Amino acid sequence: MTHRAFIAIPMVALALAAAWGSARSTQSASATSAKRSGFSPNVTNPWFPLRPGSVYRYRGEKDGQPSRDVMTVTHRTRMIDGARCVAVSDLLYLRGRLGERTTDYYTQDAKGNVWYFGEKTAELDARGHVTSTSGSWMAGVHGAKPGIFMFAHPRPGLSARQEYLKGEAEDHFKVVSMRQTAVVPYRTFRGAMLTKEWTPLEPGVIDHKYYVRGIGTVLEQTVKGGNERNELVSFRRGA
Repeated sequence: MTHRAFIAIPMVALALAAAWGSARSTQSASATSAKRSGFSPNVTNPWFPLRPGSVYRYRGEKDGQPSRDVMTVTHRTRMIDGARCVAVSDLLYLRGRLGERTTDYYTQDAKGNVWYFGEKTAELDARGHVTSTSGSWMAGVHGAKPGIFMFAHPRPGLSARQEYLKGEAEDHFKVVSMRQTAVVPYRTFRGAMLTKEWTPLEPGVIDHKYYVRGIGTVLEQTVKGGNERNELVSFRRGA
């Protein structure tokens, strides 16, 4: 499932959700405050660490084509809707050609939750020309709201909306298990976290993601409504 522009909403006016501790509660992306949460681009959550300079390489399949994906945590930051975010570059190659380039923006609150504040994405043709920017969004623009991408203390049953721009970005996720085994070319991992992702924009499609402490995403695959797969091949931690 790919990551997926708004009347500004003052983040200072929004309160923290009281349901952080409820295993069955759905966390609201609007239930945070930039002032109270102390957002920082220094994302140290062990399940989704974003140390600048880190490079993740994946291989797999997308839309029936062999794919290669390179994700790089940059040293760049950007202020978005009251929160300083780190920029993460994601380059998707299809049959060896750059087919999509994306910059995602993440930040971490004082409790350790990782928030997703926006995405700039572009699909490219064989000549490298942009054919679509569908799915792009930025918190605070045209009604878009940030969402929780990773809990500080994930456990089975916790769920959240990861992003929100009506008709463009409406991904949700739920923690399914903390005791999974993930087998990928890079390594076999035990004690991985399994999450389920879905969006009302693609009813009938369900993705599974596997996260490993100290690394982040190691495997992503569509388990219903498609056959996409992305598995970690190599990982270089930033200095």
